[in-house]
Amino acid sequence: MTPTPATHQQRSAHIRAVVMARGDELRRRYPILQYQDALGAGILAFALAGMLGSAWLYAEGAIAWWACLLANAFFASLTHELEHDLIHSMYFRKQRLPHNLMLALVWLARPSTINPWIRRHLHLNHHKVSGTETDLEERAITNGEPWGFARLLMVGDNLMSSLIRFLRAPTWERRKMIVSRTLVGYAPLGLLNWGAWYVFLGFHLIDFVATLAGAPITWSATSLAVMDGVTFAVVVLVGPNVLRTFCLHFVSSNMHYYGDVELGNVIQQTQVLNPWWLWPLQAFCCNFGSTHGIHHFVVKEPFYIRQLTAPVAHRVMREMGVRFNDFGTFARANRWQAQEKPTSATTQQVA
Repeated sequence: MTPTPATHQQRSAHIRAVVMARGDELRRRYPILQYQDALGAGILAFALAGMLGSAWLYAEGAIAWWACLLANAFFASLTHELEHDLIHSMYFRKQRLPHNLMLALVWLARPSTINPWIRRHLHLNHHKVSGTETDLEERAITNGEPWGFARLLMVGDNLMSSLIRFLRAPTWERRKMIVSRTLVGYAPLGLLNWGAWYVFLGFHLIDFVATLAGAPITWSATSLAVMDGVTFAVVVLVGPNVLRTFCLHFVSSNMHYYGDVELGNVIQQTQVLNPWWLWPLQAFCCNFGSTHGIHHFVVKEPFYIRQLTAPVAHRVMREMGVRFNDFGTFARANRWQAQEKPTSATTQQVA
């Protein structure tokens, strides 16, 4: 029996070697996997065609609104994985035109997100400082927040997250920085996306309350025509991305550890979060909870390879000490260890 490597660096290196060997084996067995650029472009074309086709079917009355919304949430989840791979320069690395065109298209498919060229800096920093206060990418999606109503609001709504952080900020300088970063990061697509979402929610809330109060509003023909357009956008693009965002951020923010993680210790950065009851969420974030931890060890493998190497990766990750389905993290606000409560003696001493 091979002894378990002693240090976290050795264990991470062992995981990396086993997973990369499995990826190489798959590429030899299935030569099509060697055409990485073509596969990335093909998956993007498939996802965009799926979204456009679903929208057309909904517009023609061939499918219900909920079917269109669910289908497009799934297709949009593929474009998130592609954006993530593009941030790590996995497609058309030396060809800037098709590379940037792919980045622009995945942003159009997911307008709820920040500018992908800005996200690149945040995400590469995430790998350097994962689990620490300076990991702005994960902190922005509630990693490290105690679970409660505020975190529930923040996890599915990017602008709501910025608003709550604005209200919590201790100084006006900090608040101005939050506003500036939000406007720069989300302009123009994110602001349009979330603006349409709030108009949709506001209109129907006002209409519902007025009807409930016995004073229904007679909306003008112009207002109703505008709302028809907003509703169509919500069903085919905005709503799918709200659903996709919630699923992704819920899974991601709970599978990453925060606060007491040893800097550079990849074993402590993530867990594998793949219980059966999370499948309704995993379906709209491309099985993220099961495969993203693999990415922290083997950064340059595209997402579809991670799906294929997962059985081998999970086995070696478990052997090397990566946690699986550590549900205690929900109560620990994503800490690696439970925080010790001060004893009565310590409390009296401090007092």
